[in-house]
Amino acid sequence: MINQKVLKNIVEKNNIIPPEKLEELKKKKTTLQDFLISEKIVSENLLYELLSNELSVPFINLKSLTIRKDILYLIPEKFALYYEVIAFEKAGVTVKIATSNPNNLEMTSFLKKKLGYRNTIEVFLTNPSHLKDALKQYHRGLKAEFKEITEHGEEKHGSLTELAEDLPIIRIVDTLLEYAIFENASDIHIEPEEHRVIVRYRIDGILKRVMEFPKTVHPGLTARIKILSNLKLDEHRLPQDGRFKVASDKYKVSFRVSVLPSFDGEKIVLRLLNEKAQALKLEQLGMQPKALEILERNIKKPHGMILVTGPTGSGKTTTLYTVLNILNTPEVNISTVEDPIEYRMAGITQSQVNSKIGFTFATGLRSLLRQDPNIIMVGEIRDNETAQIAVHAAMTGHLVLSTLHTNDAITTIPRFSEMEIPSFLISTTTNIIIAQRLVRKICPNCIESYNLDKEAIKNLEKQINVPNLLKRLEKAGAISERQQTLSSILFYQG
Repeated sequence: MINQKVLKNIVEKNNIIPPEKLEELKKKKTTLQDFLISEKIVSENLLYELLSNELSVPFINLKSLTIRKDILYLIPEKFALYYEVIAFEKAGVTVKIATSNPNNLEMTSFLKKKLGYRNTIEVFLTNPSHLKDALKQYHRGLKAEFKEITEHGEEKHGSLTELAEDLPIIRIVDTLLEYAIFENASDIHIEPEEHRVIVRYRIDGILKRVMEFPKTVHPGLTARIKILSNLKLDEHRLPQDGRFKVASDKYKVSFRVSVLPSFDGEKIVLRLLNEKAQALKLEQLGMQPKALEILERNIKKPHGMILVTGPTGSGKTTTLYTVLNILNTPEVNISTVEDPIEYRMAGITQSQVNSKIGFTFATGLRSLLRQDPNIIMVGEIRDNETAQIAVHAAMTGHLVLSTLHTNDAITTIPRFSEMEIPSFLISTTTNIIIAQRLVRKICPNCIESYNLDKEAIKNLEKQINVPNLLKRLEKAGAISERQQTLSSILFYQG
């Protein structure tokens, strides 16, 4: 984090924002740095280049820089992560290191001791995002580390508890979890096959294979995760669900665990939930201006239902949390019933369902209505009873937010009809129904433009109404009046 006084000097010296905006910012809870970046007044990279000039510390762009392993490991991984520093070059006795906080005296003292007084340390400034990406290079040796663990660890025999407490197994599980957190994975898949175990991470919505183990590792791996999740070690025939948390100075992540018996053994899927994640603003959700205006208008209504639909993993809960964050003021009482609680929010009463003891969405929602709420969020409407209570709450002066598993907005109506909700109640209580999908964003640092070739245009014309598409793009301001053919439009990839 940049020193606020230094940052203010940079802003004033470079006329980045007017002085009245600085005064207005004092009333807000956010920092000047977060404000500048979130409002896209300056990019993070430019901000740190300006800081480099202010501090007279050379700037280094670490983006796409591959660091030699012998140089990288001059600073051990755990210290590099702790101090947020990386060694990227060595020339003679000079070691060049990059950090986003060059004034950290504790870090400087440690580096002098670690690298020896014979080496000269040259400090460079870099931005935090590029530093985070560069630190991932420690994990590029993940396969080599696992190879060492599996080769040097003898094949163990014994009880499942003994296998779970075996040091190599503990190292494997810990490394898999840490690497998933570091890569911002949303899920970990541990999939047994006849002779091997495949590990895949879901990153940016796509499953990527990261590791392959011999089948002998599977019993210990499964037992270790079951112990962490407080599941039955000796149950291999029935599915089991559990959860556990991993916390450090840098992160706090909950893991939701699902164990499913399969022909080749128990498959494990872990869902990662970042408890330190901050709620987004509506503008950051990527909605079109018209859709955003409709949503903003409807969340101001004191009662009714706001419903978000879409398949699993389409960001429905994130949208609801974003709306809750806007509505969360001292004047209202907000309560939620969730499965699970994905983000902790101050000022909101959050409850988690527990079907084992009969605490379902319906029972939780019924109890919440006796807690004098203004706004209620139900994780999902999945049965008749929950739907009826939600509609009743919306009729009696409460604002109800929830999700449904339908592929589009209009299918919500017949879905409610299936749950025996009369049509007149659906129309009078529903404020807005949102259908959404997640779209992968193009990397701003490696974006490139291109034109569609004749073959691609021909294939596209078979699938969609091109004139209608061009009209919609022009109306949205994405293309100009002159760009009335697909061949004249620039497309982007990255």
